[in-house]
Amino acid sequence: MKVTEHLTRADGKTLFSFEVLPPKKGENIQNLFSNIEPLMEFKPPFIDVTYHREEYVYRQHPNGFLEKKTVRKRPGTVGICAAIKNRFDVDTVPHLICGGFSKEETENALIDLHFLGIDNVLALRGDPIKSEGHFKPDPDGHAYAADLIGQVANLNKGEYLDEEQDDTWATNFCIGTAGYPEKHFESPNYGADLRYLKHKVDRGAEYIVTQMFFDNEQFFNFEKRCREAGITVPIIPGLKPLTTKSQLTMLPRAFYLNIPEELADAVHHSADNAAAREIGIEWCINQSKELMAHGVPCLHYYSMGKSESIRRVAAALF
Repeated sequence: MKVTEHLTRADGKTLFSFEVLPPKKGENIQNLFSNIEPLMEFKPPFIDVTYHREEYVYRQHPNGFLEKKTVRKRPGTVGICAAIKNRFDVDTVPHLICGGFSKEETENALIDLHFLGIDNVLALRGDPIKSEGHFKPDPDGHAYAADLIGQVANLNKGEYLDEEQDDTWATNFCIGTAGYPEKHFESPNYGADLRYLKHKVDRGAEYIVTQMFFDNEQFFNFEKRCREAGITVPIIPGLKPLTTKSQLTMLPRAFYLNIPEELADAVHHSADNAAAREIGIEWCINQSKELMAHGVPCLHYYSMGKSESIRRVAAALF
């Protein structure tokens, strides 16, 4: 079932969903299942599965030649989604990214997803790999999420890259995209960021999931500006409970977000990570309650591979 269908059928009730990371190369999938199982009692209608590009370095040999060496690779998101769908009988939302993929590889992934009965995708540009510094698209790939969304939307109309291909079927993907309550770090201003988001919706995005935030006023202002800009699709807030003291600096650096002074001060002065985690969970619960009272269609939680804090938040709400 499509994400938008789940939201419609909820009839105003706020749903619960979360995002997981594919296991690292060499890990058993049971580790992933073990993190998902505690959250299934809260009946998530869908689970997102991220995609991480392989990362590489150039290593110099004694003869002076450089060898391109892959240093990180996670199992494929398509296979992980199929495994979760089969194991838990729940809809999955694979992330599609521009970086590292040609248009043909993207089309092949979409064909596989369609064959497996997966009805949703979240289309993202993706982050640059560490060795590049800034985002570089594949030579035959997409530079922007809007163009990736356009390719999925075209496939939904039965338009394949090979126009002469016979016996093709139109897909029927529900397309999600990302929104940034505190502005994407590469956008020059909020107005430009909203215009680009509107463009993604116009190309075919049917719902928006936001980057994590810790101040609900940021979300309320973002939602208001979206509606004023003519963006009418559902907007799902993305949340994460703080779990360690180091996240006070790590999360703003990695995700270009602001942590409110009240939360930052409390975590900074906490005795240890266990105390910081309790503060983070309580803050996330209060955030969630306010958003539910506001009438958001779904609360989406970023697990970053660990589910216990999210389980405690969900237990207080759902």
